[in-house]
Amino acid sequence: MTRIRRALLSVHDKTGVVDLARGLAALGIEILSTGGTARLLREAGVAARDVSDVTGFPEMLDGRVKTLHPKIHGGILARRDLPEHMAALERHGIAPIDLVVIGLYPFERTIAGPNVSVDDAVEQIDVGGPALIRAAAKNAASVAVVTDPGQYGAVLAELRSGDGALSAETRRRLAWEAFRRTAQYDAAIAAYLRSPGATPTRPAAEPDALPLRLVLEAERVQALRYGENPHQSAAFYRPSGSERFGLGALKQLHGPELSFNNLLDFSAALELLLEFEEPAAVVIKHTNPCGAALGATAGEAMRKAKASDPVSIYGGIVGVNRTLDMEVVKELSGIFVEILFAPTYDPAALEEIRRTKQKARVFELLCDRSALPPRLIEYRTVLGGLLAQSADLEDLDARALTVVSRRAPTEAEQAALRFAWRVAKHAKSNAIVLATRDQVIGVGAGQMNRVDAARVAVMRARELGLETAGTVCASDAFFPFRDGLDVVARAGATAVIHPGGSLRDAEVIAAADLHGMAMVTTGIRHFRH
Repeated sequence: MTRIRRALLSVHDKTGVVDLARGLAALGIEILSTGGTARLLREAGVAARDVSDVTGFPEMLDGRVKTLHPKIHGGILARRDLPEHMAALERHGIAPIDLVVIGLYPFERTIAGPNVSVDDAVEQIDVGGPALIRAAAKNAASVAVVTDPGQYGAVLAELRSGDGALSAETRRRLAWEAFRRTAQYDAAIAAYLRSPGATPTRPAAEPDALPLRLVLEAERVQALRYGENPHQSAAFYRPSGSERFGLGALKQLHGPELSFNNLLDFSAALELLLEFEEPAAVVIKHTNPCGAALGATAGEAMRKAKASDPVSIYGGIVGVNRTLDMEVVKELSGIFVEILFAPTYDPAALEEIRRTKQKARVFELLCDRSALPPRLIEYRTVLGGLLAQSADLEDLDARALTVVSRRAPTEAEQAALRFAWRVAKHAKSNAIVLATRDQVIGVGAGQMNRVDAARVAVMRARELGLETAGTVCASDAFFPFRDGLDVVARAGATAVIHPGGSLRDAEVIAAADLHGMAMVTTGIRHFRH
């Protein structure tokens, strides 16, 4: 146990610091402080000595230099078990500092705000604070470091019960939390400085914004009841910088908390919905699209999306990219959905949802593709590793399409092919999508071979009484053989879109010509594993 006689308090977030200081003073601990923290403590009647009185230098450069001085860092870093260290302190008139309480400048909160300039962000990069934290944490054998108001109560309670001392175990735990905090802080700064607004150029050694060394910083937003299965623990984390887009910008309006599987499906639904600028509705089940449609209104799109698979919509994730109104609510009457989301809600519609769908999770969420950052990186874990890749935001370029069949697609088929391609991009590979120009008719996803994916798409459509004749087909990757194409052709598909590039492309194209189908290739593959 190390008796604490002298403490340094310097916090930007003043929450709880007066009560902490009063508790320290009551234990006979001398308090050093800086700037606004010192003023606040003295106004509250707590004696606090200015750091500038100790160093002999005033705070300077608009507060950029306050504690960066040997009389502060020497008092923190000196090893109490080394006589030569203690002799050096005495020789230079330096008193030991046994407790360091630091609250860093709010860099993360600053960059999360709208219209923040690079200069404003840089001014919120704390220099002295991390230096103090790291010094104290390094010397945890003798010094305690506190970095969060949530730690104040436990620390003060132990000091009171321990006659002003903290155990070695507590100091080690606080040091671990301190280094974790500075790592998070530095990661947030590095991520911001790599953003286009802060750094217009990218190092040549790091192509596609994938760094040579990866440090991720994220805040735990919510502890989840369990993971994919009840025996797995789980939590939802929001990476620094994602507060304004995607699931990081969720605003829950109604219903219970989200689960692990909810979040996976929610992300898949949002990604699909972001493909469309027209009024659209999507339905996701187990991360695969089971319904998607366009319409003149959100309600019309919802009606068509529901018709794509009126069975699988039960317990699904439903989203629209326009104001959710009573027309949408009526289409969902009597249907249980896990999640319902839209950019805005008609008040009457929201009230009706709250009344009739008590177990549904209802969210307000921006559905605007332009809100995504220009360089978005996706991460996935593998056993013993982490994968990173640029997000698949590639849109279909009509100029890059190649008509490889004898017959070119009609204007109506072109529109349907574009729609089907966007949906197929979000179905698990191997993926086949049958669609009209504004509605999904059948989906075969996650199959081990492409011909089975084609069979499943046709089978599902026919089981639901949907007409496959006159549809178009999208395949997320090339047809390795003609058998998959034959399946959709016999079902009545008139046009097909796929990346091309198979060794048997000529055979597949010949089959399309034999069936009288129009075929276009994209040169872009959209595998989703």
